[in-house]
Amino acid sequence: MMRLTLMVGASALMAACSTAEETVDEVVDTVVMAASDDVCTTFGPQTPRDISMKTGTNANMFDLAPASTALNLCNIHSHTNAEHKGPGFSVYAGPGPDGGYQCNGTDDLTAAELAPYTGERSYEGAEPGDTIEVHWVHSSCDVQPGEGLGSCLTDACTDPKLRVETQVFLVVNDANALDMTEMDYAAGSGAGAAVHQASMIPSNTGDPIIFRGSTTGPSYDQKTCSPVEVTWSVRPQCTKIDVASLHAWGKDNAFMETKSHGVRDLVTDPRLLSTIK
Repeated sequence: MMRLTLMVGASALMAACSTAEETVDEVVDTVVMAASDDVCTTFGPQTPRDISMKTGTNANMFDLAPASTALNLCNIHSHTNAEHKGPGFSVYAGPGPDGGYQCNGTDDLTAAELAPYTGERSYEGAEPGDTIEVHWVHSSCDVQPGEGLGSCLTDACTDPKLRVETQVFLVVNDANALDMTEMDYAAGSGAGAAVHQASMIPSNTGDPIIFRGSTTGPSYDQKTCSPVEVTWSVRPQCTKIDVASLHAWGKDNAFMETKSHGVRDLVTDPRLLSTIK
């Protein structure tokens, strides 16, 4: 089987990862490009996808990464809107880097929840009423949490097992909503060989949908695929997060994250998707 992770050293994988979270071409939703001759079918399964659709014909398999509790948390970042489409976030937001999907409950927010944030600003791209998709990236490498996906590997560990725990949030102006600073990382709390773990990831938003995929980002679409193998764990329902907590987290986090990133095209060609069991 052809290995799809980068085997030419840490610098190449870091280059692939460094551009993985910025912008995207036109979002393809209902049109499946199954007949196209320029789809990158020699690569492994791609991401993001509609997690309600379980079918896929990509035969390039790889072993699923261990549970996140057995890995090191290496990076946390967010995207505006949701990159994936799912049962709780299926409202199409339009094409382009600001496209993707919004939480289904967006139109039901109260005036108070939608009130503009007036405090100190340290995190851009996430206002009350916005949807964000947060990625907690975990690696089998012995790494410290840090900036970008390049923090998930080292010169001595260039072919890590990667797992991304994913939660989609509806941003509200409400101190009673979830607090991003309470979902950061806690050093030394991991199981087994892991050192770094998220201090909390929501557990009441449905059983995560687990599947094989890739990294995302502006360099990739259905013609140019990501070669990096990633196990995804995407929770199917939205929950609310307090906008003030995002700015508090942006002011002080180990990942140097100060903005929510753009989205990649939804991958729809079945040849680029794995089967979800």
